[in-house]
Amino acid sequence: MAFALGLMFSIGFHEFGHFFWARKFGMRVPQFFVGFGPTVFSRRFGETEFGIKGIPLGGYIRIVGMIPPAEENESKRATRMRSFIAEVRGQALNDVLPTDGDRVFYKKPWWQRIIVMFAGPFHNLVLAVLFFTIVLTAFGIPATTTTISAIPECVLPATAAVRECPDDAPPSPAAAAGIEAGDTIVAIDGRPVSTTPDTGQDDEVSGWEQVQEAIRESIGSPIVLTVEREEDGAVRELDLTVTPIANEVYVDSDGDGEADGTETVGYMGVAAASAYVRQPVTAVPGFIGEYTARAVDRLVEIPERVPALFRAAFLGEERDPLGPIGVVGVGRISGEVFSLERFTGTEKISLFFQLLAGMNLVLFLFNLVPIYPLDGGHVAGALYEKARATVARLRGRPDPGPFDIARLMPVAYVVAGLFLVLSALLFIADIVNPILIAG
Repeated sequence: MAFALGLMFSIGFHEFGHFFWARKFGMRVPQFFVGFGPTVFSRRFGETEFGIKGIPLGGYIRIVGMIPPAEENESKRATRMRSFIAEVRGQALNDVLPTDGDRVFYKKPWWQRIIVMFAGPFHNLVLAVLFFTIVLTAFGIPATTTTISAIPECVLPATAAVRECPDDAPPSPAAAAGIEAGDTIVAIDGRPVSTTPDTGQDDEVSGWEQVQEAIRESIGSPIVLTVEREEDGAVRELDLTVTPIANEVYVDSDGDGEADGTETVGYMGVAAASAYVRQPVTAVPGFIGEYTARAVDRLVEIPERVPALFRAAFLGEERDPLGPIGVVGVGRISGEVFSLERFTGTEKISLFFQLLAGMNLVLFLFNLVPIYPLDGGHVAGALYEKARATVARLRGRPDPGPFDIARLMPVAYVVAGLFLVLSALLFIADIVNPILIAG
């Protein structure tokens, strides 16, 4: 429910960006709705009907005159495509009243139309920045510390067929050395380790990275770990000698999140505890920049991941955790997190804001794709119109007038159709084969 409300607010704020600037520039806006499908609630204020529809998967405002009249030199030959465009144009122009005058969209200057269409995605960007700032500065991001959270019962190589410990599996070197969960590593061979947690957001070497490096490079060689352990309310230091053994681990050499081989490294057998570390405001731009780069990569990869999504939805194939996920799936993950006791209240609220921030950033990027009927398509059309007018002026020719976006309606229907198919596929996959975070 919380995520659904956050989604509706994000959609409404997006549409408000269009609405505010459309009214600011004197355009007539007869409708402002959040959602699609049957109307749940509506009320008219002034000349605009505001309302909520039953399916919270989008929203729209209706600006009068989005499609201009036919150009004078438009061919009159009757074809199926021209008849279709003429029908769409006629439906749009039926909204124009004799009293509208210059209040229609197509009569406004190109730069005003760009502002109106860009304002919606920009509002999503504003929310993304706001939510990410809250996450980083108020809650922080997970960071790996030098405190031990768990010690595996045995040693298993990455290539092991099963992940359960057999009876003849050797104990981990950490367990043999007497290291316990809750111990904090403060020095290696007498050299203090850094107290900086590993957030992955800066170039400073963290304490856990120092521990990992020492273990990986010490196959068969004993090292002395100085740990702090709390006993009976007091903290004392212990020097424990551990001898890392050779173990095979997966390697992700190109950083794409997928293993592409294995290597033999030193292994001690400990899992590091995580803690949330608050970040300064100055860390927000860099964090958003990295998140945006990953989001763009994911959007570009969607076409090549659709076959796997189809197989997961209809053939029972395992769902790719890095593949596309729909609104239903994100809502399920949000609800799952809030129901799990292993997540603290801080972690739950932080993840909730992260989901909303990520969703708004994706809405910003997706809506700016220069394809009609997306907002980016309208922006591209206005820019093309300005470029065309500039070229005509330089050549001493009259202004050709508004760009006839009705000619792109066939493209709009194809794009809308593909989007509906993808949305339906995501919906089915999120229901029958969801991505889960709980084991």
